[in-house]
Amino acid sequence: MVVILGYWDVRGMAQPIRMLLEYTDTPYQERKYHLGPAPDHDPSEWTSEKEKLGLDFPNIPYLIDGNTKLTQSNAIVRYIARKHNLCAETEEEKQREDLLENQLMDLRMNFIRLCYSPDFEKLKPAYLEQLPKKLQELSRFLGSRTWFVGQKLTFVDFLAYDVMDQQRMFVPECPELKGNLAQFMQRFEALDKISAYMRSERFRKAPIFVSIAKWCSSKD
Repeated sequence: MVVILGYWDVRGMAQPIRMLLEYTDTPYQERKYHLGPAPDHDPSEWTSEKEKLGLDFPNIPYLIDGNTKLTQSNAIVRYIARKHNLCAETEEEKQREDLLENQLMDLRMNFIRLCYSPDFEKLKPAYLEQLPKKLQELSRFLGSRTWFVGQKLTFVDFLAYDVMDQQRMFVPECPELKGNLAQFMQRFEALDKISAYMRSERFRKAPIFVSIAKWCSSKD
């Protein structure tokens, strides 16, 4: 049975889900929703459907896998990961996994708030000022490990890659995204299924955000 992934027609918060589906060879189709043109940016393509899908908490992204219907991006990621043994195993690994999952969500949401703020240009310098410390903390947390929980690839590596790749796009010469973080990203991109996905027509680098965002809201 083909899995259905519903989201806006952008990269956004669904990218780690897409990468997990690709990595696990899960057959899936995307239901891509579009905002209407400016100035109204009409969301009715999504809102007209959201209460008809049988979702407990109607939102996007959503995943429909037979009788399983999920929203909340991290819940979807964890669901896929559990099905394919991409979760931490030892107690220490589970602690690292839980900690990093929430830390990455904090980083992601701070970036989203910046990019959708009407005061983007005003707020950008403060964001750039605090970013190096956040990335240095990630670098220390990774240390000399192959993957963030240890030697085993887990779902938090998919989350980490996506968050760091967005920062790399935002600050292309960011010195903190060198060293072990750069090596981690190279290892992730070199995974056979990920490499094949990134070369395919299905892969989207941009836009990251929908059209009302102040940064990376188009393919250009």
